[in-house]
Amino acid sequence: MAAYLLRRLLLVVPTLFGIIAINFAVVQFAPGGPVEQAIADLKGRGATGFGEISSAGGDVQNAGRYRGRQGIDPQIIAEIRKQFGFDKPPLDRFVDMVKGYLTFDFGTSFYRGGTVLQLILHRLPISVSLGLWSTLLIYLVSIPLGITKAVRDGTRFDAVTSGIVLTGYAIPAFLFAILLVVLFAGGSFEQWFPLRGLVSDDFRHLSPLGKVEDYAWHMVLPTIALVAGGFASLTILTKNCFLEEIHKNYVVTARAKGATERRVLYRHVFRNASLLLVSGFPSAFASLLFTSALVVEIVFSLDGLGLLGFESTVRRDYPVMFGTLYIFTLLGLLLQIIGDFLYTVVDPRIDFEVRR
Repeated sequence: MAAYLLRRLLLVVPTLFGIIAINFAVVQFAPGGPVEQAIADLKGRGATGFGEISSAGGDVQNAGRYRGRQGIDPQIIAEIRKQFGFDKPPLDRFVDMVKGYLTFDFGTSFYRGGTVLQLILHRLPISVSLGLWSTLLIYLVSIPLGITKAVRDGTRFDAVTSGIVLTGYAIPAFLFAILLVVLFAGGSFEQWFPLRGLVSDDFRHLSPLGKVEDYAWHMVLPTIALVAGGFASLTILTKNCFLEEIHKNYVVTARAKGATERRVLYRHVFRNASLLLVSGFPSAFASLLFTSALVVEIVFSLDGLGLLGFESTVRRDYPVMFGTLYIFTLLGLLLQIIGDFLYTVVDPRIDFEVRR
């Protein structure tokens, strides 16, 4: 197992390199980069100035038109390209970027203050806490519910809970988040929970217990918004895993020996049925962290990594965009390795070194 994990860790390096190289190449052909946006902004200011000058009439109007036709000074364009680092060939820029990434030096944001690493470290705890608590809550509810559905398969309880779970899965996360805001965050009804942010403005002045309460108070609605659509797949997976194990011979033997139903389920069946559930925790956490959390961060104004990456993509802030992509990819690959490791923890009989 140690040799397998070492190989997987070594494969992280070429995988990261390949993903970054592909995205860097795609960006070179994407229109509307930071240089183009800066030039368009200067042209827009020039157009505004031209409109103001032309209202004076006569010779000033003609002079304004003449300057408008001249366009932007090529020296200014060259300075803009140098400011954003586009005065170098693409290959040189890519090599410099890779060298910096080896030491987690992602450069400086084009539009935000501070380095990219500072921006990521400031927002990473928000995304991680949101994804972690949501994943834990989904597991704490889905696994007991799935086990109960497997035991009571085909009953009215099974049908009703399936309908509720699938309804929650069908509702988009952003729509459910907006509904929570309208109902419980001062939208049109009650204001039981805060509308935005992860903590209150006076968080630093609160006692340790007050800080925990304030943090939990702000996390309620975002966590519920993420959890609502995450029950279905895990609940159905748990039910199917337990249904498959319940009808096997070792379960019949345990019951014949006088074991209680609770002991059969949680002592014998659970270990075999939980292989996919436990090992799938890292991938479930990664899914919530990288996809669903973005919409929730936007609705509840949580300044996390998802929102940071989205805004950077819209503004073509390439250092931040590639930096967040690098962190997302690295975390995803490491979580996959952790998932493989959990396979062997749950079932020591699994050996990834075995080859047919």
